[in-house]
Amino acid sequence: MSPQHALHPAYAPLFANSPRLPALARVALAVAVTVTKWDARYRTRKQLARLSPEQLDDIGMTRGQAYTEAARPFWRD
Repeated sequence: MSPQHALHPAYAPLFANSPRLPALARVALAVAVTVTKWDARYRTRKQLARLSPEQLDDIGMTRGQAYTEAARPFWRD
């Protein structure tokens, strides 16, 4: 599933708490949302490490801060 088609995490509570969803569907939805978050963090952190000094300056980060963030595991918020 491509990230464009994944359920946005903000909508997960609407579906996860729905009484119409079977338990297995709620679990599958929770897993899908988690994997989507992890994928976004992984890609974002890797791109952060590749930003130019000018781009880092635009977002108010130093190279060290960018590398520290990029080195964090994807499962950590």
